[in-house]
Formats: sequence, structure tokens, C-alpha cells
Amino acid sequence: MSPSPSSLSPSAIVARLRAVGCVFAEDEARLLLSTAQTPDDLAAMVDRRVAGLPLEHVLGWAEFCGLRIAVDPGVFVPRRRTEFLVHRAAALAGEPAGAVVVDLCCGSGALGVALAVALGRVELHAADIDPAAVRCARRNLADVGGHAYEGDLYEPLPATLLGRVDVLLANVPYVPTGEVGLLPPEARVHEARVALDGGADGLDVLRRVTAEAFRWLAPGGHLLFETSERQVPQAVEIVTGDGLTATVATSDELYATVVIGTRPAA
Repeated sequence: MSPSPSSLSPSAIVARLRAVGCVFAEDEARLLLSTAQTPDDLAAMVDRRVAGLPLEHVLGWAEFCGLRIAVDPGVFVPRRRTEFLVHRAAALAGEPAGAVVVDLCCGSGALGVALAVALGRVELHAADIDPAAVRCARRNLADVGGHAYEGDLYEPLPATLLGRVDVLLANVPYVPTGEVGLLPPEARVHEARVALDGGADGLDVLRRVTAEAFRWLAPGGHLLFETSERQVPQAVEIVTGDGLTATVATSDELYATVVIGTRPAA
């Protein structure tokens, strides 16, 4: 039985969170207390977190690149390690102001929004096959003047973007189908499977992205995606096989691996 709202002191919340294995119980309690509007709201949020919902779904937002990104129930939660991909993209953008940016498999739109904020004025487009993700992304992209479309990869994008994309962010799912069941329950149970399952070897969606990337990228434009360390050799082979040059960037601090495919400038 849940405690009454009046009994939810900070210490009581921390105790409940610790009891279900929340490692950062104190930090989570502070976030819940600062986000809840009423005691009843706080009690309901604590109950949802104790039941196993991701903290970001309980709060309704996630911190990403120093921004507060709205995250609705069921929508993929942006991971801190993916901030490395955004930093690499910002460093590669040749003419930041006015750059054309596309965020595929956009989820909440966190990557595109963070890059738009980092670069300043950009033309930002995003797409996802999950309707719930697109609804969430539209709210987030509105703050930076971006556009979100529902559909499969490039299919819903305006044809006017062909050959014009300077930075193509593709946060493709890369967990092999057989390993999805090994993910933590917060991801496996509460995030859309389409955002996690990358097929038999984890690279099925990537293959579809790279197969069309050359057509959409501007000369000298870059495709960036995250992958696991063990998938790098095969991912690089896929990228180069589709006419792009490949480089690999890693962050030991964030335990992140990013592959960058560049369309030759000539």
C-alpha cells in the first residue's frame, strides 16, 4: 500500500527508492520533489517510479546536452552517451548557421534539438516511424523551428532535401534481436521495441540508412550514428560499401562509439 501524500518526506521517498534498487535515490528524490505540482502528484510519481517506470517517463522530461527534453511514456529516452554524437556533429558542421540537419529515428527529437541549439540557426527536419515519438518530437522541435514527420526513415522527408543535408543524425537501433531480452527492464518493458531492436546482427536498420544516405547528403555532408564497439568493423564496411568514407570516434568517458560516414566533396 502506498503511503499517504502527507507522509512523503524526502527521507521517506529516498527510502522507498532505495528499497527497489535505485542507485541514485537521493538525486531522483530531489527531481521528483522539484517536478511534482501537488502532494498527490508527488505520491503518484513515486509510485510509478517504484513500479519500475524510467525516471524520465515519470518526470516527463530528460536532461540531454544541458537541455530539458520532453519524453512521453513509451518514447525512447535519450542516453547521456549519445551526447558524444551531438558533440562530434557540431564539430563537423562546416557552416553552422543555416546548416541543413536531419534527425532520423529521432525518438523525442533530442539529438536534432541539441545540435540546433549548439549550432544556432539551422534548417532542422526529423522523422520516426513511431507515432508517439513523432508527437513528442514535434513539441521539442517547435522550440527551434524544426519539423517532425511520421514514417519509415527517409520516406516522409521532403524531396527538396535530396542532396542538401549537411548533417544526418541517425540514432538507429543496434541491439541484436537475440539480446533485446537482456536489456534492463526500464528499456525492455517501457520503451518501444522498434527503437531498440536492430535485427539479427543489430545492423539491419543501419544498412537501410546508409543505402540511401549518399543521395540525401550534400557533397562533403556527414552521416553520424552510434554503435557498439564490437560492431564497428562491420559498420565501417557497410558505410564504405555505400560510397561514403568512414571514420570512427570514441569516448572512454561516456563509453560511446560513433561512426561517421562522409560523402566525398567532389
